[in-house]
Amino acid sequence: MKHFEYGDREVGTLEVFASVANMVIGFGVLMLPRSIVEITKSVDGWISIVIGGACALTFTWILSKLISRFPKQNVYSIAAVLLGRPAAVFVTLLFALYMLLFTGYETRGVATISRIYLFDRTPIEVISLVFLLVLVYGVAGPSAALLRLNLIFLPIVVLLLTALILMNIGFFEFRNLKPFFAADWRDVLYASKESVFSFMGFDILLFYNAFINRPLKIAKAASLGLLLPFFLYLLVFVFTIGVFGVDVTGSVLYPTAELAKEVQVPGGFFERFESIFFSVWVMTLFSTAAMAFDVSLLALESVFKKANRFTLILWLTPVIYLAGMQPQNLLEIRIFGEWISYAGIGFGMVVPTLLLLLSLLRRRKKSA
Repeated sequence: MKHFEYGDREVGTLEVFASVANMVIGFGVLMLPRSIVEITKSVDGWISIVIGGACALTFTWILSKLISRFPKQNVYSIAAVLLGRPAAVFVTLLFALYMLLFTGYETRGVATISRIYLFDRTPIEVISLVFLLVLVYGVAGPSAALLRLNLIFLPIVVLLLTALILMNIGFFEFRNLKPFFAADWRDVLYASKESVFSFMGFDILLFYNAFINRPLKIAKAASLGLLLPFFLYLLVFVFTIGVFGVDVTGSVLYPTAELAKEVQVPGGFFERFESIFFSVWVMTLFSTAAMAFDVSLLALESVFKKANRFTLILWLTPVIYLAGMQPQNLLEIRIFGEWISYAGIGFGMVVPTLLLLLSLLRRRKKSA
């Protein structure tokens, strides 16, 4: 009897590719042009994106090599072998907390953007609650189903961004990109930190490794999944400056959203393209937040073996909602996201690197 590929709870390299890409693509596309231009004051920010992307790609490869050495195991099992059980529990609980806060940030971000561009009369608290309830529905099922959902969402989002760029070609002015190589190299390096923040999210593989059926091909799939948002970020950044110029891009809250407002479809078939843009973009934000919520559940389930998944969801949902409602204004939301990004660097870059080094040292001792 032929095996039914989607009849089990395992995923392949295609799901890994789509999941990494969807996890990385999120608020970064909406906010990255402004964040970089605020520092570089020129189109030279594309160099910062290249530096940040190269850094993220390097650590994605390191993380992939780590989990490929421990097939079907999550970070709790790996850390228990290399560091001992108490340290593994500590690291896993911190990872769960980080992902919960990340989910709260995504929920608040969706509510804020939806309030600005879609539901201007609906309170942010109500939008956050409705979005969070949809997340609860999404994470109540198996993790593999959530990963396969990215195969549906990712092509739609890529087509939407492609359409957004093509429809703005008529507004693109090459002179807005000049002068080239005018930014100070220190500003370019400092701005690369913002691009690194936008590339975070590949650390979900530390727990989804348990569902991957081709561990030796994880590195290639994860790297390709990161390269897709890398090229999208470059295109969106250049087109945003080409349409608005450096000064306007640095002063607009969400430059990519404003780019969607510039679209004019012949015949007036779509009078507000930005509404369509955000309606579709919410799918990506849902996928990102749902995977973060799911990973936090997987982390807690790996520590508390007898815990019921739905019970954990009921306890954690109010925590996520309260965490997302803590920032009182846009500045506090930005600071909240920055601290979460720093935590992402720790769990997505530092921890996998240390664990891989320990794994190599342990193997060398055994061979000696």
